[in-house]
Amino acid sequence: MIKTLNFRSLSSASAVRKIAITSMLSAAVAMSGCSLLSVYKIDLPQGTAITQTQAQKLQVGMNQNQVLYILGSPAIKDTLEPKRWDYIYDYKAGTEGRRKGIADVKNASQHLIVYFDDNGIVTRIEGIDSLPAS
Repeated sequence: MIKTLNFRSLSSASAVRKIAITSMLSAAVAMSGCSLLSVYKIDLPQGTAITQTQAQKLQVGMNQNQVLYILGSPAIKDTLEPKRWDYIYDYKAGTEGRRKGIADVKNASQHLIVYFDDNGIVTRIEGIDSLPAS
């Protein structure tokens, strides 16, 4: 015996609901490629951020402890050249940094070098001009 198929008609409310669900799913899939739903990236500072104001407090004749107090630990203390301390700063803006409009600092463009004599006294300071004013 052959049965006939009977199609029941959809009510207009259920048809509208199915269309709404389909369009919402389509919109969600389409927006998944947008930047609004991107992964949060952290700001990546590396080194010691020093300003010209801080660096100008350094004076020839200070000892290493005074330099540490003013600037903090250097990024590089080379064992082959222990009389030289390098303060290097790089910054890569993440999500928050981009929102605030903070520019990236690349390739150690902020580089302060402090030279000492055999007794640990500052003899020369280089790179103050490469530091930001504030």
